[in-house]
Amino acid sequence: MPGKNTHISWRRIALVSGMIGATALLSGCNAMKRLSEVGEPPKLSSIDNPTQSEAYRPVSLPMPAPQVAESNPNSLWRSGARSFFKDQRANQVGDILTVVVEMADNANLTNNTLRSRTNSEDLGVPNLFGLETEFTKVLPEGLDPTNALNMSSNSSNRGNGTLDRTEAINLRVAAIVIQILPNGNYVIHGRQEIRVNSEVREVQIAGVIRAADLNSANEVDYDKIAEARISYGGRGTISDVQQPRYGSEVLDIILPF
Repeated sequence: MPGKNTHISWRRIALVSGMIGATALLSGCNAMKRLSEVGEPPKLSSIDNPTQSEAYRPVSLPMPAPQVAESNPNSLWRSGARSFFKDQRANQVGDILTVVVEMADNANLTNNTLRSRTNSEDLGVPNLFGLETEFTKVLPEGLDPTNALNMSSNSSNRGNGTLDRTEAINLRVAAIVIQILPNGNYVIHGRQEIRVNSEVREVQIAGVIRAADLNSANEVDYDKIAEARISYGGRGTISDVQQPRYGSEVLDIILPF
Protein backbone atom coordinates (compact mmCIF):
# COMPACT_ATOMS: atom_id res chain seq x y z
CA MET A 1 0.00 0.00 0.00
CA PRO A 2 2.75 2.55 0.80
CA GLY A 3 4.25 1.90 -2.62
CA LYS A 4 0.90 2.50 -4.27
CA ASN A 5 0.39 5.78 -2.39
CA THR A 6 3.90 6.88 -3.35
CA HIS A 7 3.11 6.13 -7.00
CA ILE A 8 -0.09 8.22 -6.81
CA SER A 9 1.80 11.10 -5.17
CA TRP A 10 4.39 11.12 -7.95
CA ARG A 11 1.59 11.15 -10.50
CA ARG A 12 0.05 14.17 -8.79
CA ILE A 13 3.38 15.97 -8.75
CA ALA A 14 3.87 15.23 -12.44
CA LEU A 15 0.37 16.49 -13.21
CA VAL A 16 0.90 19.74 -11.31
CA SER A 17 4.29 20.23 -12.95
CA GLY A 18 2.74 19.69 -16.35
CA MET A 19 0.04 22.26 -15.62
CA ILE A 20 2.63 24.78 -14.48
CA GLY A 21 4.69 24.15 -17.61
CA ALA A 22 1.68 24.52 -19.86
CA THR A 23 0.76 27.78 -18.14
CA ALA A 24 4.26 29.08 -18.66
CA LEU A 25 4.17 28.15 -22.34
CA LEU A 26 0.80 29.82 -22.80
CA SER A 27 2.02 33.01 -21.18
CA GLY A 28 4.80 33.17 -23.77
CA CYS A 29 8.14 34.91 -23.65
CA ASN A 30 6.66 37.97 -21.98
CA ALA A 31 6.18 36.08 -18.71
CA MET A 32 9.72 34.69 -18.83
CA LYS A 33 11.07 38.17 -19.50
CA ARG A 34 9.17 39.60 -16.54
CA LEU A 35 10.47 36.80 -14.30
CA SER A 36 14.04 37.49 -15.40
CA GLU A 37 13.68 41.16 -14.35
CA VAL A 38 12.43 40.54 -10.81
CA GLY A 39 14.19 42.98 -8.48
CA GLU A 40 15.56 45.04 -11.36
CA PRO A 41 14.19 48.05 -13.25
CA PRO A 42 12.75 47.35 -16.71
CA LYS A 43 15.44 47.24 -19.36
CA LEU A 44 15.31 49.57 -22.32
CA SER A 45 15.31 48.03 -25.76
CA SER A 46 18.35 48.46 -27.93
CA ILE A 47 18.44 50.73 -30.97
CA ASP A 48 18.21 48.46 -34.01
CA ASN A 49 17.30 48.73 -37.64
CA PRO A 50 13.49 48.26 -37.67
CA THR A 51 13.57 46.69 -41.13
CA GLN A 52 15.69 43.84 -39.72
CA SER A 53 13.05 42.86 -37.17
CA GLU A 54 11.17 39.58 -37.67
CA ALA A 55 7.86 41.43 -37.25
CA TYR A 56 8.67 43.99 -39.94
CA ARG A 57 6.35 44.02 -42.93
CA PRO A 58 6.72 46.54 -45.77
CA VAL A 59 3.75 48.92 -46.06
CA SER A 60 1.70 48.55 -49.23
CA LEU A 61 -1.05 51.14 -49.79
CA PRO A 62 -2.98 52.39 -52.84
CA MET A 63 -0.85 54.87 -54.73
CA PRO A 64 -1.63 57.25 -57.61
CA ALA A 65 -0.53 56.38 -61.11
CA PRO A 66 3.13 57.31 -61.74
CA GLN A 67 3.67 60.54 -63.65
CA VAL A 68 6.46 61.23 -66.06
CA ALA A 69 8.73 63.96 -64.72
CA GLU A 70 9.03 66.95 -66.99
CA SER A 71 12.02 69.24 -66.86
CA ASN A 72 11.41 72.97 -66.98
CA PRO A 73 14.60 74.84 -67.87
CA ASN A 74 15.24 78.06 -65.97
CA SER A 75 12.40 77.26 -63.51
CA LEU A 76 12.52 76.94 -59.71
CA TRP A 77 9.43 74.70 -59.62
CA ARG A 78 9.14 71.09 -60.59
CA SER A 79 6.04 69.92 -62.46
CA GLY A 80 3.57 68.29 -60.06
CA ALA A 81 5.25 69.70 -56.97
CA ARG A 82 3.12 71.21 -54.25
CA SER A 83 3.25 74.96 -53.97
CA PHE A 84 1.70 77.87 -52.13
CA PHE A 85 -0.64 78.47 -55.05
CA LYS A 86 -1.90 74.90 -55.39
CA ASP A 87 -4.87 73.36 -53.61
CA GLN A 88 -3.41 71.34 -50.75
CA ARG A 89 -6.55 69.27 -50.18
CA ALA A 90 -6.58 65.55 -50.96
CA ASN A 91 -7.37 64.95 -54.61
CA GLN A 92 -5.83 61.63 -55.63
CA VAL A 93 -5.35 58.09 -54.39
CA GLY A 94 -2.85 57.91 -51.53
CA ASP A 95 -3.49 61.44 -50.26
CA ILE A 96 -4.21 61.96 -46.57
CA LEU A 97 -7.07 63.90 -45.05
CA THR A 98 -8.45 64.39 -41.52
CA VAL A 99 -11.84 63.18 -40.34
CA VAL A 100 -13.35 65.15 -37.45
CA VAL A 101 -15.73 63.16 -35.27
CA GLU A 102 -17.64 65.34 -32.82
CA MET A 103 -20.67 63.34 -31.80
CA ALA A 104 -23.06 64.33 -29.01
CA ASP A 105 -26.25 62.37 -29.55
CA ASN A 106 -29.17 62.05 -27.15
CA ALA A 107 -32.08 59.70 -27.70
CA ASN A 108 -35.12 59.45 -25.45
CA LEU A 109 -38.00 57.23 -26.47
CA THR A 110 -40.97 56.06 -24.40
CA ASN A 111 -43.69 53.73 -25.63
CA ASN A 112 -46.88 52.65 -23.83
CA THR A 113 -49.15 50.07 -25.38
CA LEU A 114 -52.50 48.96 -23.98
CA ARG A 115 -54.76 46.55 -25.78
CA SER A 116 -57.99 44.96 -24.56
CA ARG A 117 -60.50 42.84 -26.44
CA THR A 118 -63.68 40.99 -25.40
CA ASN A 119 -65.62 38.65 -27.67
CA SER A 120 -68.95 36.88 -27.11
CA GLU A 121 -70.83 34.60 -29.52
CA ASP A 122 -74.28 33.02 -29.03
CA LEU A 123 -75.83 30.54 -31.45
CA GLY A 124 -79.32 29.01 -31.31
CA VAL A 125 -81.17 26.61 -33.64
CA PRO A 126 -84.89 26.62 -32.67
CA ASN A 127 -85.89 24.81 -35.87
CA LEU A 128 -83.72 22.48 -37.92
CA PHE A 129 -85.97 20.71 -40.40
CA GLY A 130 -87.83 19.15 -37.50
CA LEU A 131 -84.71 17.35 -36.29
CA GLU A 132 -84.24 19.46 -33.16
CA THR A 133 -86.13 16.83 -31.12
CA GLU A 134 -83.68 14.14 -32.22
CA PHE A 135 -80.86 15.71 -30.17
CA THR A 136 -82.43 14.29 -26.99
CA LYS A 137 -81.79 10.78 -28.28
CA VAL A 138 -78.09 11.49 -28.70
CA LEU A 139 -77.59 13.69 -25.65
CA PRO A 140 -79.02 12.07 -22.50
CA GLU A 141 -79.44 15.37 -20.67
CA GLY A 142 -81.25 16.98 -23.58
CA LEU A 143 -80.52 20.15 -25.54
CA ASP A 144 -82.10 23.57 -25.66
CA PRO A 145 -82.16 24.49 -29.38
CA THR A 146 -82.40 28.22 -28.59
CA ASN A 147 -79.06 28.11 -26.80
CA ALA A 148 -77.11 25.55 -28.78
CA LEU A 149 -73.73 27.30 -28.72
CA ASN A 150 -72.24 29.96 -26.45
CA MET A 151 -68.63 31.16 -26.73
CA SER A 152 -66.76 34.01 -25.07
CA SER A 153 -63.15 35.20 -24.99
CA ASN A 154 -61.25 37.96 -23.24
CA SER A 155 -57.69 39.14 -23.95
CA SER A 156 -55.63 41.99 -22.55
CA ASN A 157 -52.08 43.07 -23.39
CA ARG A 158 -50.03 45.87 -21.90
CA GLY A 159 -46.48 46.86 -22.68
CA ASN A 160 -44.13 49.62 -21.57
CA GLY A 161 -40.80 50.48 -23.15
CA THR A 162 -38.26 53.19 -22.35
CA LEU A 163 -35.03 54.06 -24.18
CA ASP A 164 -32.60 56.65 -22.85
CA ARG A 165 -29.21 56.83 -24.56
CA THR A 166 -26.43 59.41 -24.51
CA GLU A 167 -23.30 59.23 -26.66
CA ALA A 168 -20.38 61.65 -26.75
CA ILE A 169 -17.30 61.13 -28.94
CA ASN A 170 -14.69 63.74 -29.80
CA LEU A 171 -11.72 62.64 -31.89
CA ARG A 172 -9.78 63.29 -35.08
CA VAL A 173 -8.57 60.53 -37.37
CA ALA A 174 -6.26 60.71 -40.37
CA ALA A 175 -7.56 58.74 -43.34
CA ILE A 176 -6.20 57.82 -46.76
CA VAL A 177 -7.97 58.12 -50.08
CA ILE A 178 -7.97 54.53 -51.33
CA GLN A 179 -10.23 54.90 -54.36
CA ILE A 180 -11.76 57.59 -56.56
CA LEU A 181 -15.19 56.66 -57.89
CA PRO A 182 -16.30 57.50 -61.45
CA ASN A 183 -18.44 60.38 -60.16
CA GLY A 184 -15.44 61.94 -58.38
CA ASN A 185 -16.27 60.87 -54.82
CA TYR A 186 -13.49 59.57 -52.58
CA VAL A 187 -13.46 56.26 -50.75
CA ILE A 188 -11.47 56.76 -47.54
CA HIS A 189 -10.14 54.48 -44.84
CA GLY A 190 -8.25 55.32 -41.67
CA ARG A 191 -7.04 53.41 -38.63
CA GLN A 192 -5.15 54.34 -35.49
CA GLU A 193 -3.78 52.19 -32.69
CA ILE A 194 -2.56 53.63 -29.40
CA ARG A 195 -1.01 51.38 -26.78
CA VAL A 196 -0.72 52.44 -23.16
CA ASN A 197 0.84 49.77 -20.95
CA SER A 198 -1.16 46.60 -21.71
CA GLU A 199 -4.18 48.26 -23.33
CA VAL A 200 -4.57 49.09 -27.03
CA ARG A 201 -7.15 51.64 -28.15
CA GLU A 202 -8.27 51.21 -31.74
CA VAL A 203 -10.01 53.76 -33.96
CA GLN A 204 -11.21 52.86 -37.44
CA ILE A 205 -13.17 54.90 -39.94
CA ALA A 206 -14.26 54.27 -43.52
CA GLY A 207 -16.79 55.62 -45.99
CA VAL A 208 -17.38 57.78 -49.05
CA ILE A 209 -17.03 61.57 -49.18
CA ARG A 210 -17.44 64.32 -51.73
CA ALA A 211 -14.40 66.32 -52.73
CA ALA A 212 -16.42 69.52 -52.19
CA ASP A 213 -16.95 68.65 -48.50
CA LEU A 214 -13.24 68.99 -47.72
CA ASN A 215 -12.60 72.36 -46.10
CA SER A 216 -9.53 74.54 -46.58
CA ALA A 217 -7.74 72.69 -43.75
CA ASN A 218 -8.17 69.36 -45.59
CA GLU A 219 -10.74 68.18 -43.02
CA VAL A 220 -14.18 66.62 -43.35
CA ASP A 221 -16.88 66.15 -40.68
CA TYR A 222 -18.10 62.66 -39.95
CA ASP A 223 -21.72 63.54 -40.74
CA LYS A 224 -20.73 64.21 -44.36
CA ILE A 225 -19.44 60.65 -44.83
CA ALA A 226 -21.78 58.33 -46.71
CA GLU A 227 -21.80 54.66 -45.67
CA ALA A 228 -19.76 55.71 -42.65
CA ARG A 229 -18.23 52.95 -40.54
CA ILE A 230 -16.76 54.31 -37.30
CA SER A 231 -15.32 51.99 -34.68
CA TYR A 232 -13.79 53.02 -31.37
CA GLY A 233 -12.79 50.30 -28.95
CA GLY A 234 -9.92 48.56 -27.31
CA ARG A 235 -8.27 45.30 -26.48
CA GLY A 236 -6.01 44.29 -23.67
CA THR A 237 -6.12 43.54 -19.97
CA ILE A 238 -8.76 46.15 -19.07
CA SER A 239 -11.06 45.27 -21.96
CA ASP A 240 -10.64 41.59 -21.15
CA VAL A 241 -11.83 42.15 -17.58
CA GLN A 242 -14.79 44.26 -18.69
CA GLN A 243 -16.22 41.73 -21.11
CA PRO A 244 -18.01 38.56 -19.90
CA ARG A 245 -16.45 35.14 -20.21
CA TYR A 246 -17.14 32.99 -23.26
CA GLY A 247 -19.25 30.61 -21.22
CA SER A 248 -21.48 33.42 -20.00
CA GLU A 249 -21.94 34.75 -23.54
CA VAL A 250 -22.90 31.29 -24.81
CA LEU A 251 -25.40 30.81 -21.98
CA ASP A 252 -26.92 34.25 -22.60
CA ILE A 253 -27.52 33.27 -26.23
CA ILE A 254 -28.93 29.75 -25.82
CA LEU A 255 -30.87 30.01 -22.55
CA PRO A 256 -34.57 30.76 -23.21
CA PHE A 257 -35.11 32.50 -19.85
